[in-house]
Amino acid sequence: MMSNFEDADTEETVTCLQITVYHPGQLQNGIFQSIRFYNREKLPSSEVVKFGRNSNICRYTFQDKQVSRVQFSLQLFKKFDSSVLSFEIKNMSKKTNLLVDNKELCYLNKIDLPYKCMVRFGEYQFLIEKEDGESLEFFETQFILSPRSLLQENNWPIQKPIPEYGSYSSCFTQNTSPTEMDENEL
Repeated sequence: MMSNFEDADTEETVTCLQITVYHPGQLQNGIFQSIRFYNREKLPSSEVVKFGRNSNICRYTFQDKQVSRVQFSLQLFKKFDSSVLSFEIKNMSKKTNLLVDNKELCYLNKIDLPYKCMVRFGEYQFLIEKEDGESLEFFETQFILSPRSLLQENNWPIQKPIPEYGSYSSCFTQNTSPTEMDENEL
């Protein structure tokens, strides 16, 4: 007689994005109050995960008027020659550029998310680390609240935060990453 254990399907591991967050005003302002910390949340692999201020559009919201309605998005994909799931990150904000490690993304620019990277805009800091899994149907997110600046804690090169309406350098003069322009901007 076979036991239920022998009959059971083998459980696939699930790719997980561990996202450690920090903002200097996080305790006073309730910025992250709508994010459930330390719980793993299972999401369908087809979902585009949006971060921003608008709770009708974004899965993860920040209670902060400085944040765009949709600040950035993460989308899962699988490269042709790989069985591993990857993520791309896209800046969805027209007013604030997004820094992914040392690459500056203007509005609608996107890049592949490294296994471990620092994502920043304004005074927000996100340390995103990917743990690979086998499932193609689902992935998980897990948020951790950092009590101190992630830049200092992880010995990241310190740079000034991106001003709300500016950038470190003009996206149009940078040759290291692809740039998208509207014909009205020429």
